[in-house]
Amino acid sequence: MDTTVWVWIVVGIVVVALIVVLLMTSRKRKEALRQKRDEANRQHAAEIRREAENTELEARENEARALRAKSDAEQAQVEAARLRQEAEQRQSEAEGLRSDSEKHMTKANALDPDVQDDGSRRPGAATAPDQRVDASRSPASDRNPASDTRTDSGAEPGPTDARRNTPRE
Repeated sequence: MDTTVWVWIVVGIVVVALIVVLLMTSRKRKEALRQKRDEANRQHAAEIRREAENTELEARENEARALRAKSDAEQAQVEAARLRQEAEQRQSEAEGLRSDSEKHMTKANALDPDVQDDGSRRPGAATAPDQRVDASRSPASDRNPASDTRTDSGAEPGPTDARRNTPRE
């Protein structure tokens, strides 16, 4: 055999060895790239899971707030109904008191000889002591009892006000 054949055989072996080495390094590189890609995907998936968990927690918080708001609204409705019922009860009580007051006034007017059938007072009728209106009195007459000159159904002029004769407590 000739040296050229030996050279070609050695070249062939070197080429085959280089191809095997290249295939092996290529495979290792692909495996490293796949592992790197898988790790990146794992990290990205973990990040997406964390975001999903945060979103889930936020959704639960929103649901809790919504339930709280609904509960508050229902409680406000109950309170409003209670207040409405209380207002109706007080209105009813006020109407009852007003009715009683009107009955008492009607009874008093029926007993009073100075009140006419239509509820007005007869002209010239004497005013009851508890219903007297002293429009003629001035603040100066309050300070000086001697200046009180009114007359009540024949009473003498002078200090006739019972409050002036009683000591203050």
